[in-house]
Amino acid sequence: MQICKILNNNAAVVRDHVGQEKIVMGKGICFQKKAGAEIDSAVDFISFSYYNSRCIASPDSVQEEDEGNLFRSVKNPYLKFSGWGWPIDPMGLRITLNEVYNRYQKPLFVVENGLGALDEPDSSGRIMDDYRIDYLREHIRAMKAAVEEDGVDLMGYTAWGCLDLVSASSGEMKKRYGFIYVDKQDDGSGTLARSRKKSFGWYQKVIASNGEDLE
Repeated sequence: MQICKILNNNAAVVRDHVGQEKIVMGKGICFQKKAGAEIDSAVDFISFSYYNSRCIASPDSVQEEDEGNLFRSVKNPYLKFSGWGWPIDPMGLRITLNEVYNRYQKPLFVVENGLGALDEPDSSGRIMDDYRIDYLREHIRAMKAAVEEDGVDLMGYTAWGCLDLVSASSGEMKKRYGFIYVDKQDDGSGTLARSRKKSFGWYQKVIASNGEDLE
């Protein structure tokens, strides 16, 4: 949303992404413009989280719903799903990057992206989370394609998350996202001891190569 003209300290004319102008009242926010200063835009970049895509259908159609616990959605039969019923859709991230960038023409920043999964230590105590590596690898490739082939200005990416913690979407400890395993269970048991998962070393290599080494 772009500020076009400041009317007074409590009101301004703004233009939305489709070019429509309207007056916005400050509601406690004071609009001020210094003499000679140009107000080009309200933000310098746009950040967002991406975990999965969603599908919709007409109200009269009979469609199977997915099991994701954030929003109701029609199940996409062409995608794989996580253990919590979330569709895994790297192409959806590429499409989202293109849609948002084409609309706002601002640098983008993916601030959350990751896979919630049931991580269980093997007989040696290690977490061999190749499924998490696969998820992140394909999403990074999708971002790379959006930048190099589609011309999207993507300024950064941060995966969710660094270490295991209670999942905000389900309230479970067993739904783990981290590169570091935390010995804590849903019933409160556990020592809180931390250990590196296989994905820790993989992502360390990805960072060191600036996303070039994804194997």
